[in-house]
Amino acid sequence: MSINNSEVETQQVVTVNWAERWSVYYRLQELQIPCKCSTNQPLQVQLDSTKTAIQLWSVARQFNGSRQELVDWLECCWQLKSARREEYN
Repeated sequence: MSINNSEVETQQVVTVNWAERWSVYYRLQELQIPCKCSTNQPLQVQLDSTKTAIQLWSVARQFNGSRQELVDWLECCWQLKSARREEYN
């Protein structure tokens, strides 16, 4: 039996700050990522692709990361973008 990874779906419980889980939930809804969040229950997200997993990671990082971690990440992205531009010039 062969399993195609693109067809595998998994339900993931996401650990986020309890006060921010609804914000994370609404952002995931905006990205059209299937998820549910009930009163006094953890956030659950359906991961059906690598893209969805990366989007979940990015959203969770925005809410869980410290300000300095987010600044460092953004600066790294800018450096990569700048380096790519220099390659093409």
